[in-house]
Amino acid sequence: MEQRKERIRLLDILRGFAILGTLGTNIWIFANLGDLSYITTFDHSGWWGANDLVRMTVLFLVNGKLLGLLTIMFGVGLEMKYRQAMRQGKAWPGTYIWVSLILFLEGLLHFTLVMEYDILMSYGVTAIIVAFIVKGGDRVISVTMKAIGSIHATLILGILLLGLIDANISLGSFADIIALYRDGTWLEQIQYRLSHFLLLRLETILVIPMNVFLFLLGVRLMRSGVFAQDENGRRRRSKLLKLGLYVGLPLNLLVFIPGGAFDLPVRYLFAPLLSLGYIAIIGNMVQYTKWNGLWRLLEHAGKMSLSCYVIQNVICSVIFYGWGFALGGKLNSLTIIAVWFGMSVFQLWFATVWLRVFKLGPMESVRRRAVGLFESR
Repeated sequence: MEQRKERIRLLDILRGFAILGTLGTNIWIFANLGDLSYITTFDHSGWWGANDLVRMTVLFLVNGKLLGLLTIMFGVGLEMKYRQAMRQGKAWPGTYIWVSLILFLEGLLHFTLVMEYDILMSYGVTAIIVAFIVKGGDRVISVTMKAIGSIHATLILGILLLGLIDANISLGSFADIIALYRDGTWLEQIQYRLSHFLLLRLETILVIPMNVFLFLLGVRLMRSGVFAQDENGRRRRSKLLKLGLYVGLPLNLLVFIPGGAFDLPVRYLFAPLLSLGYIAIIGNMVQYTKWNGLWRLLEHAGKMSLSCYVIQNVICSVIFYGWGFALGGKLNSLTIIAVWFGMSVFQLWFATVWLRVFKLGPMESVRRRAVGLFESR
């Protein structure tokens, strides 16, 4: 029983770490008023300036890596729901379909009201697909991962080849978007998201194959015992650490090559390798009891990861957009990092205080009640 408790605790810690790290990517988009060139190298050539180098160093550590970790953790959560259904003799996917649809609707609201780069809608669709794959058993999972992984890797490497052949790649101008978030009202921003719905949701559609693979990877990691605090777990995490350091780290360093050719391959192909390294590092560090205070804080944030994800994006909107404090486009890299750190500390504090009073986070509580309505029918 103790092993099970520790295992679940590690999962919450990893979720908390992933949520705060995801903000480490998104905050650059908010701080630069939707200008995606600030999280890419398309517009850079030659030597890096100090301000750009600081920003890209942070993005090297977090961009794609923490999103990859979060996606893997969603797969772990799916596996836990599957085990629960099997223990209770319930049909699968059963009510999990409703859980996924609710997640999709939460993402739609988040996209519309807060941020056009929402990930929850994509996770909702992915969860439904993966739920049926998991129902097919280990063989179906293995075949699917090999097939979809090969297709995804071939596509991304093909894009890399095109980028190396044609060095004149550009994301285009973001002048209109910058003006919207600098001068536009909240309602005008909502109208923009809805009127450009398909264009702004294109990434979430294209990453579904990668998300399916990472969800299934989370299922496989859970079943292999990677998250257990025993000898088998430590041995498996040691392998993940080597994969992350010796393969993932060098490949992710390619993001420092200006010109943009490696931006997409790093984010959508190489980043998850480093995500596995992060799992290994944190999984091994949790045993150090002198850091128990930090682990408890991350655990609390992980327990209400959905609430923290939405709250951090709402706060960023208020801080950076013109209808709020209007700091977008006015801060340098070090100041943006300071804001990120301050927001992370606030979320750790907020989650801790909230869970002293309530069993679940605000968004988690709403979802639990919504799922309960479907189960009672």
